[in-house]
Amino acid sequence: MTFTDQLAALRAHRRMSLAAIGAIIGMAVPNLSAVLRGRGDTKASTLASIASALDAEWVLVPKVSIGEVRRAIEANGSMADIGAASDHVAARTIEIFSNKK
Repeated sequence: MTFTDQLAALRAHRRMSLAAIGAIIGMAVPNLSAVLRGRGDTKASTLASIASALDAEWVLVPKVSIGEVRRAIEANGSMADIGAASDHVAARTIEIFSNKK
């Protein structure tokens, strides 16, 4: 599951509109939509704000550790509601994980 797929899945799970997230982080809906679709270059602070609005956190997971991290999250049930990620991970994938259901 790509980073943008995870954002979309978490946003759907939280049932948050683009307008609601945009209001929380102070971003216009068209700009937020572009970020969530992976268009253009996005600042880390913007991603952190979006994650915070979704009650989540974004982290870089070393490729060598991704399987262990996913198993731990799946065992905890945190990813069950937004779809477990596939085993194939690109070298620069950013994962978003949330403790809130």
